[in-house]
Amino acid sequence: MVIVVLVYLLTNVAFLTVVSPAEIISSPAVAVLFADRLYGPMAWIMPVMVAMSTFGTVNGILFTSARLFYVGAREGHMPEILTMIQVKLLTPMPAVLFMGTLSLLYLGSSQIYALINYVSFVCWLAIGMAVFSVIWFRWKWPDAPRPIKVHIIWPIIYTLGSIFLVVLPCISAPKDTGIGAAILLTGFPVYYLFVWLDKPAKINRMLDSFTLAMQKLMIVVPETKKTD
Repeated sequence: MVIVVLVYLLTNVAFLTVVSPAEIISSPAVAVLFADRLYGPMAWIMPVMVAMSTFGTVNGILFTSARLFYVGAREGHMPEILTMIQVKLLTPMPAVLFMGTLSLLYLGSSQIYALINYVSFVCWLAIGMAVFSVIWFRWKWPDAPRPIKVHIIWPIIYTLGSIFLVVLPCISAPKDTGIGAAILLTGFPVYYLFVWLDKPAKINRMLDSFTLAMQKLMIVVPETKKTD
């Protein structure tokens, strides 16, 4: 953690040493301007390194976010096929492919900044509520056993930062934030219709047939639990 903070701090010091604050505000890509000033003909290194960093980050997000679909399906909130594990790779392949498909669909949009506003609002709202639950549980059940425990000041700081990141888009981009909130609210009727209510037997048979076909296609099986 200290190393990451130090690297970010030194990066900003380097930028401000070479590029003026006015140029930073007006430049669409500060790192590229920094490289042009400092590296000359080798300035192409900067966009290449940024692209490599971006691909690495996307790779990590795809694999970690796919686990959300995997766990959601395991709790009965999403199709059963997303709980399956590939027999050779031992990974949740259906969940990873589902996440990758959604990502490709998002790439079809030409309004990248609108997508960022949609996702950032929903993401920080969910993260803020999750971290706030730590404060709530500490208050309601102070003596409950906690294998991992941190000082209460850190969840408070994180929650305040999340509130700022949720409120700011509401002010700067209310339209995009409203669309993001509407997308989030669509989950309630979907949950009510497909999870809360009992589905007819015919629909259950169709879902079972679909799950079996996908199992054969991807060679996946349900997760097995260890028994003592």
